[in-house]
Amino acid sequence: MYQDLITKAHAFARPIQPSESCSAGGVAALIVAESGDEFTGICMEFSCSLGFCAEHAAVAEMLKHQQAKIKFVVAVDWSGKVLPPCGRCREMLWQLEPSNKDALVILNSQKAIPLHELLPFPWQSA
Repeated sequence: MYQDLITKAHAFARPIQPSESCSAGGVAALIVAESGDEFTGICMEFSCSLGFCAEHAAVAEMLKHQQAKIKFVVAVDWSGKVLPPCGRCREMLWQLEPSNKDALVILNSQKAIPLHELLPFPWQSA
């Protein structure tokens, strides 16, 4: 059911290390916007403790195209394992556009749940 989206995300999860201080691409994310457009991103980590998740990069790409409403989101590591968004990403996706609380977070090839089921209570207050 969701395998095609998982496969598309996994295509970008290719670890690279451009320098001794930077690694990237161990996780990739795919966001399907309400429009049907697809946006991807990869994670980045730096030895100075800065970095960002793949979902952040995909959201940045989405915003460059003047879009903010999400239908589906999936993150996949280099081995093909689907990863739910971390707490920071969950909040970011919701705060990006309040209706994203209903976006489906893909958990495996057969299961997706609304983002609001992964948010802390009380998500309804915003």
